[in-house]
Amino acid sequence: MNEAQDLFSLLRQSTDVDSQAIDAIKRTIAEGEDRELCRINAPAFASKHGLDEERTISAFLHAARVGIFDISWNVLCPGCGGVLDTNATLKTLQKDEYTCALCAEGYSPTLDEMVEVTFTVSPRMRRIAAHNPHELPLMEYFRQIYWASGVDLPDEDFVKKMEAFSLADIELAPGEKAVLPIQLPSEFIIVFEPVTHSAQFIDVKGEPTKERRSLSLVFDRDHVQNQTLEMQPGPLRISLENRTDTRVLPAVFIAGQALHDILGKRRPFLTAKRLLTNQTFRDLYRTDTLDINQRLKITSLTFLFTDLRGSTALYERVGDLSAFDLVRAHFQVLHEIVAAEAGAVVKTIGDAVMATFATPDRAIAAALRMRDAMRALNDKSGREDLLLKIGVHAGPCIAVSMNERQDYFGQTVNIASRVQNLANAQAIFATRAVVDDNLTADLLHRNALTPVPHEVSLRGIEREIAVYTIP
Repeated sequence: MNEAQDLFSLLRQSTDVDSQAIDAIKRTIAEGEDRELCRINAPAFASKHGLDEERTISAFLHAARVGIFDISWNVLCPGCGGVLDTNATLKTLQKDEYTCALCAEGYSPTLDEMVEVTFTVSPRMRRIAAHNPHELPLMEYFRQIYWASGVDLPDEDFVKKMEAFSLADIELAPGEKAVLPIQLPSEFIIVFEPVTHSAQFIDVKGEPTKERRSLSLVFDRDHVQNQTLEMQPGPLRISLENRTDTRVLPAVFIAGQALHDILGKRRPFLTAKRLLTNQTFRDLYRTDTLDINQRLKITSLTFLFTDLRGSTALYERVGDLSAFDLVRAHFQVLHEIVAAEAGAVVKTIGDAVMATFATPDRAIAAALRMRDAMRALNDKSGREDLLLKIGVHAGPCIAVSMNERQDYFGQTVNIASRVQNLANAQAIFATRAVVDDNLTADLLHRNALTPVPHEVSLRGIEREIAVYTIP
């Protein structure tokens, strides 16, 4: 308990951590059920406790940094929401493709919706059942370990709702064999094992029979998917063998409406993409994100580039010292605005800033605030010293590690940079991918701003693209 108090005292010393979020975290660790402290969904936690989402995510990151939580990077199946792989750091996510046996689909991982980031209380703070997942009862293994935090599982009657589509289940120790007798209904049946992610599909149809059939299933790490079998309704004897070095939990499910109802309820969760665009994360984990050989795909990320127009003339006009103070003040303002709009500054190059946002609307909101802030700084000085050019573009990219920091690579980055070069100090330039976003359109409408389109040619881009001036 003394160590826990020391860690929370250390956490409270971080001036940018929300005290209400800290109080909610401390209360949950002290009073919450074990399952509430396993793979915590930070956005859902914020919603439950009436907290600001971004400040809550920041609090969890700081808490993990001091040792209160362990961070987990989980690769998800976008179909069923199952966790296909778990990593203590993003650096160990190295596979090019993952297969979900339950959905019988293969997926190339992207950081958008296929990698979630969760927080589990450290054993130093409190021991919970999920610290020994292979001792969890089957239903709790599914709830706490197999399904991702984005699957909105019911708090009440969870076991009852699982039993609605479960025909049978059994636990097998390493090397153990068993026989599971069941009565096959006229349904599509799945024999699913969540530890090895193994599945056997049985399409049950036709006339019922009293003949007892037999099915043998072996659980190991190499054979996780078998061909679908067709059987008639009636008795079935399933012989099971565990050839792994850990226990397995085979269960027989009816793939009907009750199962789909459980899997169909989803909620927002903290994606890897969103965390990589979080300024607190970049500040705390600057050199501990990606391995130098990793190339992780992001389906869509929004890039904002800024640059000061005429900065060389500024140094000539007001002198090096005054110009340096102005440029430093401009950088501080931009960093604050990016963080406030849930973005992150990737790097600064000379007088330019490269920032990322999870969604286009947050980038445009930041751009509008930046323009207003520069006008305020100019009004304060009585001169038009800070003339900021802003360009915004969204699209696919690859997250990489360059010069010991997390960076991005791809055509989207190149286009965003060149769109910024088109801008002048009175307007923000954005591409169609940005202004066509529904949330961006709502934001511009609320601010009575109408983007003006024009076709432009960009160096290195074969086709003309539509660029919009935001006046």
